[in-house]
Amino acid sequence: MQNIKSIAVFCGSKSGKNPLFIEQATQLGTLLAKRNIKLVYGGGSVGIMGAVANAVMQNNGEVIGVIPQLLVEWEQQHNSITELIVVNDMHTRKKLIYEKSDAVIILPGGNGTLDELFETITWNTLKIHEMKVYILNSGGFYNHLLHHLDKMLEEGFLYDDWRNKIVVCDNPEEILYCLR
Repeated sequence: MQNIKSIAVFCGSKSGKNPLFIEQATQLGTLLAKRNIKLVYGGGSVGIMGAVANAVMQNNGEVIGVIPQLLVEWEQQHNSITELIVVNDMHTRKKLIYEKSDAVIILPGGNGTLDELFETITWNTLKIHEMKVYILNSGGFYNHLLHHLDKMLEEGFLYDDWRNKIVVCDNPEEILYCLR
């Protein structure tokens, strides 16, 4: 592995309609634990967030959750992880997750997940950090978004080809292979 000791995972606090989302989140958590890669995530116990954290913990891995006080009740904070850090706001949450991680994996999710994806890409462009981003495109979930990124590049709105910073994978095993 390219010195990847901890990885940020951004994903939904809901499970979504496709059972593949939870299945692949669970597979990813298992693989991270087996490779001794620490999970750093949003601190929730439900949805895809909960599935990936639970899988890491069930396989004797290490999980750090970072959750803003505002969302402690909303996302049902995870009380069975290695460490739960409660922060004041969403900005502090994301900054702390980035500081504690060597790379980022994006799983299916909603507005918050897209916010985290685009902030990560923007910070890479601005050289605030240079973390590689891996998108788990479960069941083609992100296909339309990837086409839109191509359109943004084609129309001259990106500073460089998004493929230089983002690796798109169809399954968790592929992500772990690409981390090498």
